[in-house]
Amino acid sequence: MIKPINDNEIKIIIAGFGGQGVVLAGNVIAKAAMLEDKNVTLMVSYGAEMRGGTANSTVVISHTEVASPYVEIPDIAVILNRPSLDRFEPVMATGGILVLNTSLVNRSVKRSDLKAAAIEATDIARQLGAIRSANMVALGALAEATGLLKPDSLIQTVRDMFEEKKPQFVEINIRALRAGMEAVHV
Repeated sequence: MIKPINDNEIKIIIAGFGGQGVVLAGNVIAKAAMLEDKNVTLMVSYGAEMRGGTANSTVVISHTEVASPYVEIPDIAVILNRPSLDRFEPVMATGGILVLNTSLVNRSVKRSDLKAAAIEATDIARQLGAIRSANMVALGALAEATGLLKPDSLIQTVRDMFEEKKPQFVEINIRALRAGMEAVHV
């Protein structure tokens, strides 16, 4: 398990192409943290207002009040594609943690002061029959690699978010979370 350097306030970026569920992943992290009685903020950013453009969510999790949702120097980054690694690796905090979707990231981390957890999130989601659940595979890897969130909190959040309006997505997203937890390489 890779522990974040600062346990008091963790700044997270989830980044990828539009359509990869970056915003959903940020929401899941934020709501799971709230289930654990942590203070949290969430902010989203789109490079283009359509699928295929870049997108990222920032989440700040803290044991005290959070002053701002803005993340300039992330402690943790969930990277779903190569352009996102190119963009966010240079600004990561020293000792930061990267969760890499190696299905779409075809290079290794250049900075020696960062720790990486590798997961073939897109390939695993494809094998599950739900390629759009790659974001959940990555979140499962995040939970397993860092211990930042309890698996039960993530699972409950997925149930809460999908049960009423899209119940057909509950079980596949829970399977994706669990697959990410089992397959992560630290």
